[in-house]
Amino acid sequence: MSSVVRRWRSGRPVDPHQVIGGLRKGPGDPAYVVEPGRRTVWRATRTPDGPVLLRLTPYATVGEVEAEAWGPGSAWALDGVPELLGEADSWDGFSPLAEHQPLVDAARRFPHFRVPRTRAVFEAMAAAGIEQVVTGKEAFRAWRVLLREYGEPAPGPVAPDGRVLMVPPSPEEWRLIPSWQWLRAGVEGRRSRVVITAATRARALERTLELSDSSEIERRLRSLPGVGVWTAAEVRQRAHGDADAFSFADYHVSRNVSYALTGEELDDDATAELIEPYRGHRFRVQALLQLAGITHPRYGPRKSLPTHTPGATHRLR
Repeated sequence: MSSVVRRWRSGRPVDPHQVIGGLRKGPGDPAYVVEPGRRTVWRATRTPDGPVLLRLTPYATVGEVEAEAWGPGSAWALDGVPELLGEADSWDGFSPLAEHQPLVDAARRFPHFRVPRTRAVFEAMAAAGIEQVVTGKEAFRAWRVLLREYGEPAPGPVAPDGRVLMVPPSPEEWRLIPSWQWLRAGVEGRRSRVVITAATRARALERTLELSDSSEIERRLRSLPGVGVWTAAEVRQRAHGDADAFSFADYHVSRNVSYALTGEELDDDATAELIEPYRGHRFRVQALLQLAGITHPRYGPRKSLPTHTPGATHRLR
């Protein structure tokens, strides 16, 4: 199968994996491979025109990325490469406070980080639904099992590590997964229902890309049963490129961010007050500190995780 190649000149050094690495579901993700050394990213995804395999090769010294695509979704994917790599994102209005030295340092260390915009709302919702209330390890395993069983082999060549990448299932295919297969993947009924319900409303989800009001986008996402503040934020971060979509109601994020900024572990409400000066860029704060690898101390056995759905105890609006 022949490919289509385009070069995008960003005017700044771009590390594709640094920008879109949050889309990878663990090192064994069947839809995402990053080459060591050069940091070339291979990503399989589903577009409105069909499946696509996209390879992103950075040329940092000249501020270019070579994008090569295979499959019927090639034109759509290549048109979206600038947004995927954060071209629509802006640091305007973001200025780390002097008293938040770790954030100052992270901003200096990662000045070219941008928030990506995949334009794939249902795909982001399916992944976030699977990730609810479980550890990353459990969610990544479920993603691997389900994509290998129900995904579609990506068009084009195999990845450098010999793997055939898998395109995530279409909404219709997610709906047809038997309940026992969800359980086999470790996804109980409450989480699988989020994905299945989202699949029945996939077109409406994609229409949220036409909106510019982030609060309205969040309202529409949260109108789906089982979708709360955390899930909606994860979707807005990935699909909409929302630099303000902080992951409230996550077991670790508020604690990590507050610890980095103050040396204390705070809950969601206190962290919301702490990062209020960064409104419009609160996810950027989260992402920069995560890139810097700053986390709160972990002691003792793993605790139970919170609920990322509307029934969770959460007072933030």
